[in-house]
Order: sequence, then C-alpha cells, then structure tokens
Amino acid sequence: MNFQSNPPFIKEDPWRIFRIMAEFVDSFETLSQVGPAVTVFGSARLAPKNPHYEMAVALGKMLAKQNLTIVTGGGPGIMEAANRGASEAKGKSVGLNIELPFEQKGNKYANIPINFHYFFSRKVCFVKYSIAFVFMPGGFGTLDEFFEILTLVQTRRIPRYPLILIGEDYWSGLLKWTKSTMEQNNYISPGDMDLVTVTDDVQVAVDLILDYKRRVGPPEVIPSTLA
Repeated sequence: MNFQSNPPFIKEDPWRIFRIMAEFVDSFETLSQVGPAVTVFGSARLAPKNPHYEMAVALGKMLAKQNLTIVTGGGPGIMEAANRGASEAKGKSVGLNIELPFEQKGNKYANIPINFHYFFSRKVCFVKYSIAFVFMPGGFGTLDEFFEILTLVQTRRIPRYPLILIGEDYWSGLLKWTKSTMEQNNYISPGDMDLVTVTDDVQVAVDLILDYKRRVGPPEVIPSTLA
C-alpha cells in the first residue's frame, strides 16, 4: 500500500493551537473577574418539575446571595436550574457551553456565557476559578467531571475543596462499589472517599461551602496548582 508521508490534514494541526490559546485567553480573562465560584454539575435531561431541578435552583439562589458565582456547563436541566437560581438572585451566573452537534444549547439564565469548542479547555475552566464543586444526578459527563475533580483533590493538584454529591439514592450504588471493590482491592487508599460528602439537603451543601470559604480566607489567597 502507498501511504502519504505527510497527509494534508497534518498541516492544519499547528493552527489549532491558536484556537486553543484563544479559548483559554478569552475564558481566563472573563472568569478572573467574577470572584470566587462554585461549579455545579448534573444532567441536561431533567425537566423543571423534577425535584433535583428545584434543588439546583435553590442551591444557585442561596449561593448567589452569599456573593458566590455559579458556574455550570451552560446547558439545560440541572445546569439551567443552577444558573436560573443565581440569575433570579441577581448574582453572577456563568455558563460554559460546549458546541455539540445534536444535544446541548445554551440556557437563557447564564448571564455570563462562554462558548467552547474543546472539551479539555472547558474542563480547565470548571476547576480553575472554583472553591467548591456540587454534583447532582447526571450521566456520563457528570461522572467524568466527578472522577476527574476527585482525582485532582486526591493527588493534591488542587486544594481539598468541598466535593458534594446531592442525591443519596442516586449516588449510593456507586459509592458502595468504590468501597467494596476499589478500596477493598487497594485500587484506592482507605479514606479517599472521605474527600466526598453526600447529602439530600441543599442547606448542608451551602453550609459546607461557606465554612470552607471562611476557613481559607479571601479568594485571592486560596492556593491552586492547576494551570
């Protein structure tokens, strides 16, 4: 077979670096101005009448009233709900929307929308300016973000920020498996799952986040090793 040593599409790759740089520059410039943030993850598929949607609205509203910026993936469902709560409380409501061919459109409650082409640059922005992370019931994307951020805390790449799972029934099976299979077989260390708090109470989540904020001081002194 006759393979080209230099396929034409390879010549395009170096130019992608500039698009990647532009995403980081634009998003860093915007997010560095919004103050301490809390990132909320969860399903894009939940309707407004779903109890977890209502909880996310309440969470966004309560945190915004404490001058905390709400960051979400910018889409519908839980993301819309958290942005909605922040917006209704007259707070800063950030939506980091990703370009997808068939699933996600930006929600109208994100008063600071930022659009991304690349998942990896968006992921950096979820973490870089947040002091806490809330994970509500969701699909593969929510699980992806949960384990990635948990790994960053476990490996001390970022401080021990509050990692809060809302929805005990939803998360209980996964947490039981991590204890009985991963921990019991030494794939993770004893105590690793103590990095996570599980609750069905939005007020508990808010109190944990505010307590962390009080303990570490002003947001500008919060350490971070994440680029």
